[in-house]
Amino acid sequence: MTYNPNNCFQTFKSDISQISLPKKFTFPFVYEPHKIALVAAKELENNINESNWEHNFYDNRPDLTPLGKMFGVLVVQNENKELGYLSAFSGKMGESVLIEPFVPPVFDRLTEKSYFLKEQDILNEMNAKVIELENNSDYLSWKSLYENEKVYSQNIIFKEKEFIKKSKAKRAQLKKNKLIDTEIKALNNQSISEQLRLKRLKRFWRKRIEYIQEKISEFENQISLIKKKRKETSNNLQKRLFSEYKFLNYNNEWESLWNIFKNTPTNTPPSGAGECCAPKLLQFAYLNKFKPIALAEFWWGISPNSIIRKHKHFYPACKGKCQPILGHMLKGLNIDSNPLLSEVKPLGDIEILFQDKYIIVINKPSGLLSVPGKELKDSVELRLTERFKSEFTPKLLHRLDMATSGVMIFAKTKRAHKNLQKQFLSRKIKKKYIALLDGELNNNKGEIELPLRVDLENRPYQMVCYEHGKPAHTKYEVIEVRNGKTLVHFYPITGRTHQLRVHASHKKGLNTPILGDILYGKRDERLYLHAEKISFLHPIENKEMSFSIEAKF
Repeated sequence: MTYNPNNCFQTFKSDISQISLPKKFTFPFVYEPHKIALVAAKELENNINESNWEHNFYDNRPDLTPLGKMFGVLVVQNENKELGYLSAFSGKMGESVLIEPFVPPVFDRLTEKSYFLKEQDILNEMNAKVIELENNSDYLSWKSLYENEKVYSQNIIFKEKEFIKKSKAKRAQLKKNKLIDTEIKALNNQSISEQLRLKRLKRFWRKRIEYIQEKISEFENQISLIKKKRKETSNNLQKRLFSEYKFLNYNNEWESLWNIFKNTPTNTPPSGAGECCAPKLLQFAYLNKFKPIALAEFWWGISPNSIIRKHKHFYPACKGKCQPILGHMLKGLNIDSNPLLSEVKPLGDIEILFQDKYIIVINKPSGLLSVPGKELKDSVELRLTERFKSEFTPKLLHRLDMATSGVMIFAKTKRAHKNLQKQFLSRKIKKKYIALLDGELNNNKGEIELPLRVDLENRPYQMVCYEHGKPAHTKYEVIEVRNGKTLVHFYPITGRTHQLRVHASHKKGLNTPILGDILYGKRDERLYLHAEKISFLHPIENKEMSFSIEAKF
């Protein structure tokens, strides 16, 4: 079936007459989907359920690998003031990029007879030649011979050295007897002869190994030259692709992918940049004179192994790939402000639980940063510094996420700070958290060990990574179940960023996010995570101390 882009604009099947349109466009990196976008998403979900694409979103088809996918909807208004919506999927659907009614990619590199495919064929030929050379029977035989001869020569030379060693010992024993000059000369000549024979043996095997190495190098030099040429070809193709891969914005201005990423920390676009839903949707809207009204993106299908994605949950646009692109594409469009900066209202004030000459223990409210951020400066550290500036400067020892409430310790002196730091590093400080999970658990207690690292393409999100992640260990126990929600105690053994939130939400953890977790679950009135208790040794007096504060949920 021929793809027709005119079918991408879809009118609503549902009654939307009572829904007021948003005054501003969605801030794509932190948002609550608007009602009109939720209706569009629901209609797209119905379309996905009724589809027969060659794609497996769930673990229910043995012939296809299960793979969830991000989908997006963009509510738009055409030049006749008619409302409708566009839909998109990230990347490819199986091996296809053109599927109705989804918008096409910004740059279709797979178009028949395109320069990309021609260059790709050249790269594929180079790859095939490398594979052919690497699997050449003569090359493999020389490599095998090299390994065998190397070991064999080492054994031969070792045995020769052992023989000389024993022979030397026998001569030394003989020389203890009274020998005439001719006998001594004969023994010395024997020693010289043995050393010469060892030198000849070493020279023979060195030349033989060098000869075999030369034969191997003939193949490896060919492979190296092809790989170098392949890298140059690939880099040139990428540069051309990035230069011709162009994006439009609301002001009708074009910019290439190459220029968009030129001033970012990486300087070059990451793999897959421009193939996410939001850029594809906005590009099609601008090209067809549609006015963007509201955006929403959701995950459909099985969860990935590393990052957290839940079926039907809405997610913001990624920062590593999309933030620079959308920074250009949203120019001229009246968009919502970042709700994390404009709507932050801490749920209460800082409460001092204890203080003496060396430490201060406080209860942090939800919605307040532990330390000043890049854009938002209000924080526990800043408030304490202002409040006690004539008495001491609070010294940070640990952090709680902005949305997490609970007990925190600050040191007042360098000596106290150094001592408590050691207690944190040696894991002598014990912490207990309480959380309300958005669902019910199968087990009443257990342990979670999932290594974590930052998602480099989507900070501040954390991801499970067995290769580069740091060990993260959490114990938990269920307190009670409330109306389908589970109240639990968490006991973090390690203290990684977002550890409890990821361990709760990840499919290999509890697979049940903390209620109100806008990063790894669903938004609510707050994040239902509270640092309930902390125990440690007083840094100066060395006595056991423990502080608790009940959660307000």
